[in-house]
Amino acid sequence: MRAAVYARYSTDKQSESSVDDQRRLCESRAPAGTTIVGFHADEGVSGSVPLARRPGGAALLADVLAKRIDLLLVESLDRLSRDQVDLESSVRRIEHAGVRVIGVSDGYDSAAGGRKVLRTMRGLIGELYLDDLREKTHRGLVGKVTAGKAVAGPAYGYRLVREASGSHYVVDPDQAKVVQEIFARYAAGAGLQSIVFDLNARHVPSPRGSTWAVSALYGAPNKGSGILNNTMYVGRTVWNRSQFVKDPDTGKRRRIDRPREEWIEAEAPELRIVDGATWEKVRARIDNRRPKGGAVVRTLFGGLLRCPHCHGPMIAIDRRAYGCAARMNRGPAVCRGLTLRRTDVDGSLLAMLQLMMEREDFAADFQRELRAQLAEDDSERARVADRLRVLDRQIDRLVDAVADNGMSAALADRLKTAEAERAALRQQQAAAPAAVDVAAVWRGVKERLRDMLSNGDPRELRAGIAELLGPVLLRVDPATGQTWGDVIVRGLTAGTAKRRPGDPVPALPVTSVAGAGFEPATFGL
Repeated sequence: MRAAVYARYSTDKQSESSVDDQRRLCESRAPAGTTIVGFHADEGVSGSVPLARRPGGAALLADVLAKRIDLLLVESLDRLSRDQVDLESSVRRIEHAGVRVIGVSDGYDSAAGGRKVLRTMRGLIGELYLDDLREKTHRGLVGKVTAGKAVAGPAYGYRLVREASGSHYVVDPDQAKVVQEIFARYAAGAGLQSIVFDLNARHVPSPRGSTWAVSALYGAPNKGSGILNNTMYVGRTVWNRSQFVKDPDTGKRRRIDRPREEWIEAEAPELRIVDGATWEKVRARIDNRRPKGGAVVRTLFGGLLRCPHCHGPMIAIDRRAYGCAARMNRGPAVCRGLTLRRTDVDGSLLAMLQLMMEREDFAADFQRELRAQLAEDDSERARVADRLRVLDRQIDRLVDAVADNGMSAALADRLKTAEAERAALRQQQAAAPAAVDVAAVWRGVKERLRDMLSNGDPRELRAGIAELLGPVLLRVDPATGQTWGDVIVRGLTAGTAKRRPGDPVPALPVTSVAGAGFEPATFGL
């Protein structure tokens, strides 16, 4: 029997040797006749993270779906997940694939009766453990904050001093001067971009050690983020403004604001960096400039274009032009940038896509890639059919052996394993897709894209383009000043129109080179 071991330890100060200890325990308690063929682990990963979203967990599920194992050994079910819903769905998926699951410490065995009751109880216990741990952790943090101790990394302008009684913040003199400069210049009327551009030109270290951005200063006033909104600079600490809640559908954490009455605020005059008058001037200016919910500028290619100088994204800098995001938000000291008219770029790239749809070599590339994928599927179907023939002969011989010699534990185990594998393969064979008409798929893709380009909703068109195109790396010819774009079309490479600002859109010299990964699913078919 082929078996895999899965181990996990979380971020709650467990030793890194924990996964090795779990592996040794599982291997020592593996059933007789078991061969360990795989080991997967996730180190420093919470049990609240869905199994499929962990590197080791994803590799384990790949082994399960590929029929590479017959048995999964874990220390206990909470190593798989501490989320009751995720545990139930994961174990069901694994067992449905014909893989037996054994928890060597908690007594779970998917081959035993009453496993569903035990699985439900273990899942509930694991989830309650996380809830209890979360509540105790929060209570401990509240106690530290109330006692004036630090519970998070320091904001820009401060250092963290660690002592036996707990950590606390102290003012960093060098960073405090930068904070005072930012507040003074903004209070005097300087623009956010001019402040950021100057800081980067002087190579002043930023909070994250890279370069300054407008967002580092302005942040989100309603959330208290950004240097200009941090009340600690006037000697007032605020904690517990928000919390993170996991979305049950995506597994991603989402920040939500807590009610004002749950905030924990305290005066800390020793942390004051900015005087009250300057703070009030800044607050008045920010309150007056907050956006009132104007129209969002939507683009077809914003974020897909890449600046020729820094290779960063190019976005809509206004309603008429694309420009380098780094140049706009960080200044010429970071990137000299590039500006292109949106009408020119949109027209060139859309025309290129329409032209490529009509080219015979593009169609041939698409169909060749699709046939290659189908050939892999055909190879897998042939492998399944061959394996089924082998299993049929093996099961016949085992049945004959039972008839001649009687049933033994070894024969029963081998027969049960072979029949389970045959049932799984027959199910896989029955679910295999029908034959695909490659030419018909291409016609559908072509028609779908043509409709999107000519009549599609702008938001739908944007989504389709984002899936169809990879990054469009722009480059400038130093001799002529003309701009080119190297376009990746799901593995196919082409050139866009070359142009100078103000020139009409020229004819499109397009070349393509076959690549891998072109899938009809790109077009939502």
